[in-house]
Amino acid sequence: MNMQSNSNFLPVREADMKARGIDQLDFIFVSGDAYVDHPSFAAAVIGRVLEDAGFTVGIIAQPNYRDVEAFKILGEPRLGFLVNSGNIDSMVAHYTSAKKPRREDSYSPGGKAGLRPDRAVLVYCSMVKTAYRDVPVIIGGLEASLRRYAHYDYWQNKVRRSILLDSKADLLVYGMGEAQILEIAKYLDYGSNIKNITGVRGTCYLTNSIDNLKSYTCIPAFKEVAADKHAYNEAFKIQHLEMDAIRGKTVVQKHASRYLVQNPPAHPLSQKEMDAIYDLPYTRTYHPMYEEAGGVPAIKEVKFSLISGRGCFGSCNFCALTFHQGRAIQNRSHNSILKEAEALTELPDFKGYINDVGGPTANFRNRACMKQIKHGTCKGKACLFPKPCKQLEIDHTDYLSLLRKLRSMKGVKKVFVRSGLRYDYLIYDKDPTFFEELAKYHISGQLKVAPEHISPRVLKYMGKPGRDIYDAFVKKFEQINRRLGMKQYVVPYLMSSHPGSDLKAAIQLAQYIKKWGYTPKQVQDFYPTPGSLSTAVYYTGMDPLTGELVYVPKSSREKQMQRALLQFADSKNYEIVKQALLQAGRDDLIGDGSGCLISHRPRSVKPVGEKSSREHIDRRPGKKRAKRKLGNSHAHTKRNVRDR
Repeated sequence: MNMQSNSNFLPVREADMKARGIDQLDFIFVSGDAYVDHPSFAAAVIGRVLEDAGFTVGIIAQPNYRDVEAFKILGEPRLGFLVNSGNIDSMVAHYTSAKKPRREDSYSPGGKAGLRPDRAVLVYCSMVKTAYRDVPVIIGGLEASLRRYAHYDYWQNKVRRSILLDSKADLLVYGMGEAQILEIAKYLDYGSNIKNITGVRGTCYLTNSIDNLKSYTCIPAFKEVAADKHAYNEAFKIQHLEMDAIRGKTVVQKHASRYLVQNPPAHPLSQKEMDAIYDLPYTRTYHPMYEEAGGVPAIKEVKFSLISGRGCFGSCNFCALTFHQGRAIQNRSHNSILKEAEALTELPDFKGYINDVGGPTANFRNRACMKQIKHGTCKGKACLFPKPCKQLEIDHTDYLSLLRKLRSMKGVKKVFVRSGLRYDYLIYDKDPTFFEELAKYHISGQLKVAPEHISPRVLKYMGKPGRDIYDAFVKKFEQINRRLGMKQYVVPYLMSSHPGSDLKAAIQLAQYIKKWGYTPKQVQDFYPTPGSLSTAVYYTGMDPLTGELVYVPKSSREKQMQRALLQFADSKNYEIVKQALLQAGRDDLIGDGSGCLISHRPRSVKPVGEKSSREHIDRRPGKKRAKRKLGNSHAHTKRNVRDR
């Protein structure tokens, strides 16, 4: 990798400041990630946005959180500290859904784990306040954004206060943050006291009195939601329904004698504003100080990818993205994306392949309907679930035009689409052109999509389309590939132990897997994280929007059973699959019949030297046995999205 000189990066040490002629920085960004100067990384984007506005910014990346001196290496900032845990929640970065420590951290040098603390925002804020007691501290990023209210914490199995109280920060920025931080910076530069900056959209603050507020809605206080699950759900429902920049109200939640005030969300960025952010002078790589450790692994996934937009109106219940970025799509212009693509082709290690063009959902390029521009997103309704709204504009024309332009560029051999793709939105499009060109030009053997499950009850609580839609999608994909003379396959992401899923539902999914002749190499257990509707259901056992009681698998044993059922063909899972089937009264699925999941006796472990487990046999009825190479199936996450 051809590394840039230090002068092209934001300052990370005092010598960098001196080289730039800076005596005192305006802002210092403390991040739980290694410093990667790329538009997929929060510290880089916020730093570059502030720099472009005339402010000086330094980065303290993954400081030694046990040593206060590590937070003093750039001196005292003139205007304030900006703190986040990195691109993802520090607890998710550290622990699996089974609460076991992860062995790697792709956002750290060399992938080394443990370089950021648990609950990084709290720890960093404590150290910053110890180092410089009176300097304003502003928190943001995914960890702060999703924990802005009193919230259920899976790792402690209890309701915690707003992170703004626990961190003792002065202000919380939720959402993506560029507009908010610029407005806050200007107020501070004018001499405003941080305590008086209370009117910025997309922020939360604490106050002793709400007498001056004119229009707001109150939700149950921390004391109530911590003691009563019905109150918790009432609070979540209001938070969920008011998450819109146009119709959303100010929301207030009392914490003891103080009030947490959330201002309405920031307005979606215009295309011009989006273009300006991605046109900033990123070096597009990690800082040279990480070269000895082997670099930062996370850059590999995004270095040759293009972010085309933000927001998602898919509204999967287990995804907290709408609580962070919102449902309104914000996109970049073709010219902006093509300009960035041209810059990629000039990088010395570019091999001709653009790895992705997308965002939270690749084929959402525009708002769901024009009504949203004036009236915002519909309150209490989803655009795609349970059926597509009559107002939903289903059109891939703009995205297809963009892909055509990219693949015709000089130096570009292939343009892939690898970020989230909504197959239901795709199959609803009456014009097959995009689907056909997607199969012909933009995948390489495998198309990964996320049906997650096939049980109607589980899909209902996931907010996902029915099995019939997925089956229709797969059938259409196979028809297109036969017509093109190509051998390509759909690889589904599957999730076990989601609220609503019992052993019966897991067995239904296992039977479906058996019918289609593949074994997922990995299956993700549902991971309860702050901000998602499914997490509220997990904690309370009720749907917060309807009050309906929901079965929730919580014991580690049942979770192991559900996960093992989806990998029933793996000999290591034989005993636990057998126990699950017997417990569910489905001993009819134990035997040598064509519909059985396991035999009466465990098969021997595959001898060393046999063909890779990535090769599977297609045993669909009426099909000749054909080897299918399938990739890993893992958690449905929003890939290549800068979550701040």
